Amino acid sequence: MGDYNRSTTEINFANISPDILQAIHKYIELHNLGDILNGVTHCIVSTSEKIKKGLFSGPGPKLLVETAILTNRWLILADRVDQNAVFIKSMQLQDIVIEDYEKSLFYSKIPDTGLNITGRFTDASEQGMIFLPLGKDIAGDTFKEALIHAAQEAKK
Repeated sequence: MGDYNRSTTEINFANISPDILQAIHKYIELHNLGDILNGVTHCIVSTSEKIKKGLFSGPGPKLLVETAILTNRWLILADRVDQNAVFIKSMQLQDIVIEDYEKSLFYSKIPDTGLNITGRFTDASEQGMIFLPLGKDIAGDTFKEALIHAAQEAKK
């Protein structure tokens, strides 16, 4: 495994933390995205805790908590690194390509679980790539399958 213990929990949209929802609504308003939260199909919270090696935990955040909301047209991500502010990203499913990290070339060098997502973020002028960390658990596997399927359906 990489430098993090990862776990994924499925949650109901109604149970998303109020501060996360507030940040998402501000983001939607800022970018004039309208009703992108209609048609929510899956919500998860992915938690990544830094593994302590020896006396220190090494570089990188100690805790990343990512809330992911999947609709029939959008992927909305809310990141909280350590206890800092929430950072929101969104992408239309029709504009993304998803790769299971465990099937990537990088996996043999740095084993980990999650998805590499390439596409255009709402607030970016060029394509980018992100890593969506997921636990090797039922909720992580279910979300992975749902996101891949939804992105394929959105392209039809």
